[in-house]
Amino acid sequence: MSASAEHLEHARRVADAILYEGYLLYPYHQAAQKNQVRFQFGVLMPAGYDVLDPTEASASQTECLVECPDDAGVQVFVRFLHLQRRSAEGQVDGSEYTSFDEAAEREQRAGAVVADLLAADSAVEFHIAAGDATQQLTDASGRAAGSLVRRWAALDGTIGLHAERVAGPFQALRLRVRVENTTRPPAALRNRDDGLRHALIAVHSLIRVDGGKFLSMTDSPEWAAGAVAACRNVGTWPVLAGPADCADLMLSAPVILYDHPEVAAESAGDLFDATEIDEILTLRTLTLTDAEKRLARATDSRAADLLDRIDGMPPEMLERMHGAIRYLQSGSAGSAGPAVPTLPAGPAAPAVPWWDPGSDASVAPETDHVVIAGISVARNSRVVMQPGSRRADAQDLFLTGREAIVEAVLFDVDGQVHLAVTPVDDPAADLQRSHGRFLYFAPDELLPVPEGGNR
Repeated sequence: MSASAEHLEHARRVADAILYEGYLLYPYHQAAQKNQVRFQFGVLMPAGYDVLDPTEASASQTECLVECPDDAGVQVFVRFLHLQRRSAEGQVDGSEYTSFDEAAEREQRAGAVVADLLAADSAVEFHIAAGDATQQLTDASGRAAGSLVRRWAALDGTIGLHAERVAGPFQALRLRVRVENTTRPPAALRNRDDGLRHALIAVHSLIRVDGGKFLSMTDSPEWAAGAVAACRNVGTWPVLAGPADCADLMLSAPVILYDHPEVAAESAGDLFDATEIDEILTLRTLTLTDAEKRLARATDSRAADLLDRIDGMPPEMLERMHGAIRYLQSGSAGSAGPAVPTLPAGPAAPAVPWWDPGSDASVAPETDHVVIAGISVARNSRVVMQPGSRRADAQDLFLTGREAIVEAVLFDVDGQVHLAVTPVDDPAADLQRSHGRFLYFAPDELLPVPEGGNR
């Protein structure tokens, strides 16, 4: 397998997780409340659905930057799910099979040479015909026991490609990929379920430019910052894909990812919920009753496969999910933060675990300090909280401008500094302090209050 093919396969593993994100959630049967409204990510509804709900679009757009010559080739792989309704017909045992909306994987491709795209836009139309398939069932004795009939509606769509050179010394290329659902349903749509039959679901794109180098949309070089900011992404977000040494692949997904995302090596298989911790979700699945497991197996074959995998999981695989330490390395003499203690080995290992703060004499949270705006800040210093935009918790905004007392200055294993603080006007401050519960901020999110109290 070539390096390029290996990189694409690496990216596809992540793309597969995106494809089935939220497909069917624990406890994995259709009667569960959380499985009553499905398919929340990357849904492109058919044309005309906006009359029912203008918040669900029929098209998505990706714009990203790539450095490449005019003779470079662009390949786009658009992947999505296509709803197929499964009906149990005849003498089917309802405890083993029920009617359910399954999904089939689809992939459409488009490609062009950069020089041709610079001369004119490209649009590739695709059509998936309506159809049905019947699966005959038999009982334990081999006699006919009804059938499962799967039916799907027709889909139409287009993949539009556009390219233009970005002004500047490096002449990067702005590449646009627009995916649109152009399906015209044969009958009026009454609700979301009707729309999903004609929808492209969990739509995402893998974009490859042979001989090109994509620029990160989250950590771009300074010269490209303006061009990156001008890119317009609608319903999707592109990140560098493949392993860390891969530069010619971009994954544009309907969920927010970091560059070069990958499936954790400890993960034993897809659980359809990447926001959940594998270990917790696996343990919860093991607690399902036999009746709940029968319901899940009757709901979807993927749920049945998931239960088989978890029920047969050896203890050592479950232990792997318990946790992993990554990026651990010893600090150098010139590093800004404290050195990370090395892992002890053999009978001489100290009684205090290496990860316990007490094992590192160079770290003293109650006496350490950090300089902020030219002022030394340590325990009992007063600061004003100024949560940064990079923080994800919207409730932090209520803390902006409020004064706090520093309880400790902490360093993590990567040498990053964190300050534990308590708001001065918090009526539960003493209780929180007794339990060691504090708010944590980075130095650039705090403004020191000089002695005397004047800010």
